[in-house]
Amino acid sequence: MKPQFYDPNKQNKLERDYGNYLHLLKMAGEILDYRYEPMGLRLAFKTFYKPDFLVIKKDCFEIHECKGFMRDDANVKLKVAAQAFPWFKFFLVRRAGKAWDIKEVQISD
Repeated sequence: MKPQFYDPNKQNKLERDYGNYLHLLKMAGEILDYRYEPMGLRLAFKTFYKPDFLVIKKDCFEIHECKGFMRDDANVKLKVAAQAFPWFKFFLVRRAGKAWDIKEVQISD
């Protein structure tokens, strides 16, 4: 993959901080790579979900969505995307003090 260059005007502070965290994980060898807003996933006619981060691991691709707070429409899109694209693992990322609270999105069958 090509190197990732970030436009600081495009990311909010939470996304910038999490991108820095992912960079540290990459340097430590815990993940292979990551990309910021790499794609749009079509959920329905004229309805798309643009993930914050695609995280590449040895055995899977993960979608990480950073949220300071969750609006209803964003929550629905995240759950619909997790159900529509089961080959990705979806995670909701929130700041927990100086650490990160990263929880896998659970979908009901």
